[in-house]
Amino acid sequence: MKIAVLNDYLRLSQVSADWSGIAKTCDITVFDRALTQAEAPSTLRPFNIICTLRERMPISRELIAQLPNLKMFAITGLYNRTLDVAAAAERGIVVSFTELRGSYRKATCELTWGLIHAVARHIPFEAQKMREGGWQNTAGIVLNGRTLGLLGLGRQGRYMVPVAKAFGMDVIAWSRNLTAQDAAAQGVRRVEKEELFAQSDVLSVHLVLGERSRGIVGARELALMKPSAILVNTARGAIIDENALIAALRDRRIAGAGLDVFTHEPLPGDSPLRALPNVVLTPHQGHNVQEFYQVAFADVVENIEAFLKGSPIRLLTAERNASTVQAI
Repeated sequence: MKIAVLNDYLRLSQVSADWSGIAKTCDITVFDRALTQAEAPSTLRPFNIICTLRERMPISRELIAQLPNLKMFAITGLYNRTLDVAAAAERGIVVSFTELRGSYRKATCELTWGLIHAVARHIPFEAQKMREGGWQNTAGIVLNGRTLGLLGLGRQGRYMVPVAKAFGMDVIAWSRNLTAQDAAAQGVRRVEKEELFAQSDVLSVHLVLGERSRGIVGARELALMKPSAILVNTARGAIIDENALIAALRDRRIAGAGLDVFTHEPLPGDSPLRALPNVVLTPHQGHNVQEFYQVAFADVVENIEAFLKGSPIRLLTAERNASTVQAI
């Protein structure tokens, strides 16, 4: 059996779990770069098992059709929105998932707060100026007494609430299906979408990407925001109209942004976002912590070992994939 581990940029898969048993009978190839859609079919054609690292590489029905030797997808995570699970099932390809457990569940929330502070206090800029011999170039803002707006109050959105309260922030939220009662149960005030953008001093995105949420933050929504407001996105890049955001930041119609996710990943080297001084960028670090790799690849190894023995476990069906995404 030939196994491909995709998009393992840091090559952590092999040191986060014990692959020695699998390596006795299988050839393991780790790809530490992103494959282009053009090269993916020929590069992946020899492989029998493909391990995906979250949703870093879209795997379409068309790509699956060009992989005749494929017998298993071992995904990392409970679900995968960029893998056509139904197409895999039609081919008889097993898809396994990994459990969500341990402290890494709050990793994205923690990074979100890191980005908020980095933008509010100009931390990357001031840190660089210190290395250059400088001293005090900007004045930041405090979060106490300000309003945190949550675009989405799912699992990650809910994690944000107690931290905001600890900082003395008022918290408001909106999503299409959020009720006032559900918001109040989390200690949050539900507002309408326009109010969310207009009232927030810090607006943090926590929606699941889907057809209804794609581009939901556009020029109209950005125009509602305060000139002093900060926008943070650790969910999915395509939720925000990137061109509209670049224009708003370039014209200083909002104060700044902290972005961990982008419409195209890895972020192209010539992206205008890289040159904007009022943006803090991180390379999709939300889940990218040691604890994630340890949990996810321990399960991946178990899943592959079970498959090789003819008794696959943690099976992901198209129905389970869809329902899990809906529940996030």
